[in-house]
Amino acid sequence: MKKIISLFVFILLITSCSTDKANSSTSDGQGGSLAIFALKGNYLYAVDNSKLNVFSLLNSSVPVSVNEVEVGFNIETLFFYDQYLFIGSRNGMFIYSLENPENPVQLSSAQHFTSCDPVVANATHSFVTLHSGTFCGNNLNVLQVYNTTNLNNPILIHSRNLTYPKGLALYNNYLFVCDDVIKIFNITNPNEPVLVNTIEKNCFDLIIKENSLFAIGNNGLYRYELNPSLITDIQFKSQVLY
Repeated sequence: MKKIISLFVFILLITSCSTDKANSSTSDGQGGSLAIFALKGNYLYAVDNSKLNVFSLLNSSVPVSVNEVEVGFNIETLFFYDQYLFIGSRNGMFIYSLENPENPVQLSSAQHFTSCDPVVANATHSFVTLHSGTFCGNNLNVLQVYNTTNLNNPILIHSRNLTYPKGLALYNNYLFVCDDVIKIFNITNPNEPVLVNTIEKNCFDLIIKENSLFAIGNNGLYRYELNPSLITDIQFKSQVLY
């Protein structure tokens, strides 16, 4: 069910991106941290339990499978930043280069205890939540921060216990995390994220597009407006219940 909801939101935001870039030959889709697909330029990347699947959209009316890359087992999530893919599995994080978009190449991996593992990243750091669950095999509920300035050698620099963290999203110098509530951390110093605000909403994934925050829960999709000048100024805008 969660994957179906995430797919719906992903398609919604792809449509929005395509509209915004109507005069451009390519556009990038924007999914949440629990997404299993990523649209980057003229290619769609999707993960299954063990593989990274690459589809060419050069002819958008006829997508073509162009490659399958073996990654490992228990692959769960896929996130892209710049020319890189960050793949979360129950056993670790994998980083792939898209220098050749049809042939992603693994640069590195960071292993951890067996646990569910969404990931997001920026130019210098990667942020991972590990949470317990029926299929995840552990009781860890942790936020981890990796220094990925050198993508060939990710280094764990911070770890803290949370209640039951799941999806996460980046917004300027802030990290939003789905936990018992939505927790907002100032990550100006990624070595020591500081909790600066919360939103009283239970959700399992987040998507931020420009200044709009979409919180995806089991019972609905909730939209908030963020103020880039004041992180405590967050306005609830709308909801779609299902």
